[in-house]
Amino acid sequence: MQDFSGLPHTLSTALSKKGYSGLTPVQQAVTDEGLRGSDLLVSAQTGSGKTVGFGLAMAGDLLDEDGRFGRPAAPQAAVIAPTRELALQVRREFDWLFGEAGIVTASAVGGMDARTERRAIERGAHVIVATPGRLRDHIARGVIDMSDLKTVVLDEADEMLDMGFSEDLEFILDHTPESRRTLMFSATVPRGIAKLAQTYQNEDAERLKVGSAEKQHSDISYSALTVAPSDIEKAIINLLRFHDAQTAIIFANTRSMVARLTAKFANRGFSVVSLSGELSQAERTNAMQALRDGRAQVCVATDVAARGIDLPGLELVIHADLPSNAEALLHRSGRTGRAGRKGNSILIVPARQRSKAQRLLKFAKLEADWGTPPSAEEVLAKDEERIASNPALDEPPSAEELAFAARLLDGRTPEQVAAAYLRLYRERHSAPEILGAVPEPGQRKPRDHAEFGPSTWFSMSLGRKDRAEPRWLLPMLCRNAGLSKSAIGAIRVQYQETFVEIASDAVATMKQELGPDLNLEQGAALTELTGKPDFEGSPQGPPADARPPRDGKRGPKPQSFDKPKSAKRPQKPKDDAPVASKPKADVSKMTKKPSDKPASKAKPKHSKPPASKPKSEGRSAAPSTKSTDKKRQKKPFNASDPSKSLGPRKARHKGNGKGAGAPTAKSGRGKGGDARPFRKPSKRS
Repeated sequence: MQDFSGLPHTLSTALSKKGYSGLTPVQQAVTDEGLRGSDLLVSAQTGSGKTVGFGLAMAGDLLDEDGRFGRPAAPQAAVIAPTRELALQVRREFDWLFGEAGIVTASAVGGMDARTERRAIERGAHVIVATPGRLRDHIARGVIDMSDLKTVVLDEADEMLDMGFSEDLEFILDHTPESRRTLMFSATVPRGIAKLAQTYQNEDAERLKVGSAEKQHSDISYSALTVAPSDIEKAIINLLRFHDAQTAIIFANTRSMVARLTAKFANRGFSVVSLSGELSQAERTNAMQALRDGRAQVCVATDVAARGIDLPGLELVIHADLPSNAEALLHRSGRTGRAGRKGNSILIVPARQRSKAQRLLKFAKLEADWGTPPSAEEVLAKDEERIASNPALDEPPSAEELAFAARLLDGRTPEQVAAAYLRLYRERHSAPEILGAVPEPGQRKPRDHAEFGPSTWFSMSLGRKDRAEPRWLLPMLCRNAGLSKSAIGAIRVQYQETFVEIASDAVATMKQELGPDLNLEQGAALTELTGKPDFEGSPQGPPADARPPRDGKRGPKPQSFDKPKSAKRPQKPKDDAPVASKPKADVSKMTKKPSDKPASKAKPKHSKPPASKPKSEGRSAAPSTKSTDKKRQKKPFNASDPSKSLGPRKARHKGNGKGAGAPTAKSGRGKGGDARPFRKPSKRS
């Protein structure tokens, strides 16, 4: 048993069983006797043992003289983490670290059943591990009693602020006792963390910076590999085959990229799982467990897995998409090279993003080896080297194995047996990919305008009706079918389909990538054609370029405008002539004969004629302007004047309520608009 001086014997026993030979620098710093009971703001690089560190730091506040916990009741400590995976990982670490001390832990994380969490909390717990949102919800509902809280730990505090949990953290800290001890652990200390510490920590709080700031992650080797944009997925496959890591994690920036890479690698025979925000908590937990017990070898994830996740045997980190900033690069890479183990972090750099990758490495104070991904020949050579260096070849065979070897060599040479073993080995692994040439930075390959061919035509189930355009069909083909731009010829977009010309020597590779159904993304699929398609008579719709001919002649529709508009205007007053008693007829007559002063006839019909008359006398076009103003004022006035018609809609209500009346008598004149609504009530009567 190792001697962990200054620690309770229960913790020393747990550390020894876990294989610890000593404490890491950050663990030694937080367990210093001079810092007992003080608030701490600790910054250390990822993989330095911060989780065990703050567990040891709070042990003096929670354990009794015998190094054990008392009877579980209200929580004595709360650990807050930004993600569900990290919170559950902290709980597992505490379970083994304080297992000898009799700890009872409870979790409160989003995505889990809140009722189950509530029952566990009500039964009593010494430490509660939670995410900010769910913990705030339990506090607001009165599920958790924070009055006995002695220690609060904020793990990866900078990430919680970046994720927008500042209000939740302030709410939680405001509901804790003022006598609590606050510990903040983070890889970096931005301005927001410093302000939070200044607000919620005591004035005598200590700030600890552990590790060298000039060299990050000395146990991780960084590489930046330049590839063509269409070879990103192929390069990742070759890297997985070349390194043959026990566990590898591939980071992407979007959920759609995670889904596509997961499907791609699963089709190529890799045991792969995915981690992203769209998955349920059960799916994410199963994925993590599959990685831990060895059922999965590759994990494709967004940055949700970039914080605090500790996977045993994680040897390789691949950045399929460049991270957004240097901090994200450090946290992604920190998943490997943890606790003194070695690891590799590889950036996949498209040729156009070389300058961005250089800036990321510069801001992160990292040095990377630039190069290209391993070729197919290098992957196969690595397979042979791996077989030849297998220690099983030097072990003495048993009698049963010798008998089988004799039967195997009966009628065969040793060379034949060794060659068959090599073939069987390669059949169990995905075949390496052939990568295209990477253009030199700042230079463009001269375009070859030679005739394209020989080629094979395919029909794609996307057309002009689906807004298909060559500018996004071309990269989709390169991305899904594993084709280079030089292998794609003409793209002819039709109404319901698109014809694509593919070089004959690339057809076999494309079919292998897409499978027998030739399915692409967005529900599209390819169909191989026997010859060159008929662009002018597409069987699935008219051609995309087909348009009605323009010979300068107007069609039938424009001929309706041949009649002059002025021919219709004089007919309107004639049609309205029978309705002479209506205001509209008076207005039309007024516009024809302004000298007759028709406004005097309309005066009795209005209740306020003097208001409009003085305004119109001083103008040259007084009759037309005056009639227009009266026409505008007539509609709201007639609605309240019982001597005038209320219109078809209001007359219907009038007729239903009172039967005969002034409007009914008027409706009998001629063919007015008020006569039709009264037919229905007249039938009832």
